[in-house]
Amino acid sequence: MTDHDQLHAEPKADERRRQPFLKTPSGLALCIFLAIAGIFLLFEHRIHLLGAWPLLFLLVCGGMHFFMHRGHGGHGGHKGGGDEQ
Repeated sequence: MTDHDQLHAEPKADERRRQPFLKTPSGLALCIFLAIAGIFLLFEHRIHLLGAWPLLFLLVCGGMHFFMHRGHGGHGGHKGGGDEQ
């Protein structure tokens, strides 16, 4: 085997490293397609989305109440000093 054959046997460093999907032409096309589809969905189903705002507002408030109180022990149960254990 000659030196010329060995050079082509190993892939170059650039060939081993792959580009992220979003930087490829197909990834860019997918992002543009999803953006256009989202805009059409927003305009065509605006009535459905606006009708759901009260329910979504209540769900968000309930979710925030549930998850925010988990961090400090819920209602009540606050102890005196922060340095006590």
